[in-house]
Amino acid sequence: MSSAEKPDFINAVDYLAAECQAESKHEYVDGWVRAMAGASNRHNLITSNAQGSLWIQLKGKPCQAFNSDTKIRIQRGLSTWFYYPDALVVCDENSQNDSYQQSPVLVIEVLSRSTRSIDLDEKLNNYLLIPSLQYCLLLEQVKPRAILMRRTDAGFLRETFEGLEAAISLEAIQCNLRLSDLYDRVDFSPESLREEIADYVTE
Repeated sequence: MSSAEKPDFINAVDYLAAECQAESKHEYVDGWVRAMAGASNRHNLITSNAQGSLWIQLKGKPCQAFNSDTKIRIQRGLSTWFYYPDALVVCDENSQNDSYQQSPVLVIEVLSRSTRSIDLDEKLNNYLLIPSLQYCLLLEQVKPRAILMRRTDAGFLRETFEGLEAAISLEAIQCNLRLSDLYDRVDFSPESLREEIADYVTE
């Protein structure tokens, strides 16, 4: 990359101001702005299923589900990140005048070929820094498979759930996510998945 192509460093305040006017979404990575890739219909279907299941179960309860247009802010020392997870739940909300949440209890990411390396490395590591976070849920697209990072007294514990009969209990928010709901109407036929699994590797 030539120097002319290198993105300019900007501060978080300028990023937030620009993002409110932007026609597409961008993430903020400690001073650098990264455009977000578009998502497939399969990705958006899984995301919508997760959001819908959470909304139904949390209605009338103290915690609130938010969709993928909601940023979360992560801070560590002088470093700051803003990400758009596919879904999140907060029990201690920011002001409705803010353009982000900073205390999620649950973060959900649907893994894609183009973003899985970032989701499983940079973003996961930063999500686990959030003091309020109890769960980080990573959902595969090519099979009904979920990876859950659950906070315990000894740190985050990784759990894997596979198959449409599996269910994920999230006691801290009184929710139970069934994989049959998360993957409702998702087509797992080989013909449908041919492009997505071209370079798929199971972690």
